[in-house]
Amino acid sequence: MMERLKLVLQYFQSNSESISNGICMVLALVSVKLYTSFDFNCPCLPQYNKLYSLGVMVFPPIILFFLGVLVNRHTGVMMDEWMRPPGKRSKNLAVVKYLFSAMVQRALLAPMVWILVTLLDGKIFICAFSASVDPEIFSGMPNSTGLDVIQIMAKVPCKEDVLFRNSSFHKAVSRYVRCYSQAVGWSMLLFLIVLGALGRVLKPCFEDHAAFLQTRYWSNYLDVEQKLFDETCVHHARDFARTCIAHFFENMREDVQLCPSHHKVIKDFTEDWEEEEEEKRLHGIRKQEQVDHLLNKWYFSKPELDVSRAASMCATCKEERKKNSTVVMSSCG
Repeated sequence: MMERLKLVLQYFQSNSESISNGICMVLALVSVKLYTSFDFNCPCLPQYNKLYSLGVMVFPPIILFFLGVLVNRHTGVMMDEWMRPPGKRSKNLAVVKYLFSAMVQRALLAPMVWILVTLLDGKIFICAFSASVDPEIFSGMPNSTGLDVIQIMAKVPCKEDVLFRNSSFHKAVSRYVRCYSQAVGWSMLLFLIVLGALGRVLKPCFEDHAAFLQTRYWSNYLDVEQKLFDETCVHHARDFARTCIAHFFENMREDVQLCPSHHKVIKDFTEDWEEEEEEKRLHGIRKQEQVDHLLNKWYFSKPELDVSRAASMCATCKEERKKNSTVVMSSCG
């Protein structure tokens, strides 16, 4: 069981698209949980019922949508690709559009779940439109209170009101409006499913599949490139900090008189640092200005997507190293 769980976690950690899908699913479940724990109380006033109900149905989905945009990794990759200077690498608008579409589709999941749940539940719909129902199609409407019809119908969602004690009128109206709400909810769900199925089936008929594969490949490439760049920066920063700390303790050992135990700790630390000196990834970058220059160069002029030149340069370097090693060995002989 633990091995399977570990494999699942490793899969999600290695696949950013799966992580985005998982986060969107969690947001959808959170939206359902929020709605079920939300205590909805209708004002039961003609001028406020519809406004309050529409606010509950609209504002939480907007918040959930922007939250989905915020936690989606495609958002950062898309904005980086859209805002970066062209430099040595041209921009591909198709990739930006693909990332934007993927981001919007995932961010819309939680808001749509909220809206569907509210429609299928029906309480918000009853509060919003009970005053619009014709009371003549129902029997048993209270008529001895001195209130007009609109005020009486606006109080239908409040079943504990004194108007509806020992009366089935509010139950009949609520059931009537809830049926409309559920019909709208199921119709919307059916429409979304059919729309998604038609889009999945008909998309290859109206789109160049080869171009789609290229767009998807380069969108994944941008995601992987950004992730590897961040990891490389973390490794380089760790090596840079290790070098600075080693130099600090080396200088402190020379300038400050320490006890023997402290000398031993510093000696062990500097010896370990000297043993790993050849394995560090600093490559001669030993100043803050040099690091800032490289980061600035990466942002303004990312390398072009052509590794053939780098491969030829590496081959040339290997040949030169072989020649140098041959010369050294012959001179030693």
